[in-house]
This record gives sequence, structure tokens and C-alpha cells, in this order.
Amino acid sequence: MASGNDMKMAENTYSGFISLIKWGTILSALSAVLVVALIA
Repeated sequence: MASGNDMKMAENTYSGFISLIKWGTILSALSAVLVVALIA
């Protein structure tokens, strides 16, 4: 089991990962919309 300090580090890492996934998804969706608009 992780100690208290390890849990804080894990939560920070998880938070950063979720933020990266969120912004990556948004940017990918915007890029896809731009490409579709350019093609159409």
C-alpha cells in the first residue's frame, strides 16, 4: 500500500495526466473540425 506522501505524488501525477488527456482531446477535436472544414 502507498504511504501518505506517495499518495500525494500519485494524485499530482494523475491530475496532470487527466489534464493532458482533456486538452489533447479538445485540440484533436478542433484539428479534426478544421481539416473537415478545409476539405468541404
